[in-house]
Amino acid sequence: MGDVLELSEVTVRRGKTVILDKVSWSVSEGERWVVLGANGAGKTTLMQIASARMHPTSGTADILGERMGKVDVFELRPRIGLASAALADRIPGGEVVLDVVLTASYGVTGRWREGYDPMDVARAKDLLAAFGVERFADRFFGTLSEGERKRVQIARALMTDPELLILDEPAAGLDLGGREELVSALSELANYPLAPVLVLITHHVEEVPPGFTDALLMREGGVVAAGELDRVMTPQNLSATFGLDLLVSRHDGRFSARAMTRRRL
Repeated sequence: MGDVLELSEVTVRRGKTVILDKVSWSVSEGERWVVLGANGAGKTTLMQIASARMHPTSGTADILGERMGKVDVFELRPRIGLASAALADRIPGGEVVLDVVLTASYGVTGRWREGYDPMDVARAKDLLAAFGVERFADRFFGTLSEGERKRVQIARALMTDPELLILDEPAAGLDLGGREELVSALSELANYPLAPVLVLITHHVEEVPPGFTDALLMREGGVVAAGELDRVMTPQNLSATFGLDLLVSRHDGRFSARAMTRRRL
C-alpha cells in the first residue's frame, strides 16, 4: 500500500513558540485514522500541514505522493477533502444547501456564475442523501441545526471524490443526539470500501467511530503514540496524552474514558 501522508520530523515554529515538534507520521491507503489530544496539542496545525494549507518550518511533508514546497498546492488541494470550523465560517448563511455542496467542485464558497452539469447536481444530491440531509437541499444553510450543518459540510468535502478526507473536530458544538448521529454516519463511511483515506481530529475518545483503524495521540506538539487503534488506545497512553490518570473502556466498538477517582482519607 502506498503512503497517502508521510511526515518526517515536521516542526512548526511561530517566533520562539514550537507548535509541532519533530512529528513523524505515516498514513497508507485504506486506513482510517483518529488524531487525539487536548486543546493546544497541535492537532489543528497538523491538519493544516496534512491538507496542504501550511508548510512546515522544518522537516518534510509528502501528501498524496507530492512534497510540500515542490508542488503547486492549488493543484494538490482539490485531491483533499476538508471539513473544519474555519471553512464552515466562510459558507454564507444564505447559501442554499445544495449549492453548498456543489460549489466544492470549484473550490469556492458561495455560488456565483459558475455552471454545473446534471451529473454534478445528481452527485451532490446523492451525498446529501448519504448523510441524511437530502430533505434540506433547498433550505438555506444558516437555518440548519449545528448537527445538520456538520453533515452538509462532510457531504461537501466528498464532492470532488477526494483521495484523502480530513475532518477537524466535526462533532464540536453538537449535543448528544447530534454527536451520535454524526458518529454513526462516520462509522458507515469508514466501513465503505470505496471511501477515501480518513483522518478525524478530536479531543474526545467517545467520538471515535467504529471502523476506524489507527490512532495518533498528541501532547504539546509531539507524538505520544501512533499505530493500530487497539494497541494505542490504552489507559497508559491516553493518560500521558491528557495529563490525567484515566480509566479507559470499550463497548460495542466505542471507547470511553473517565478520570480515576482517588479515595480521600
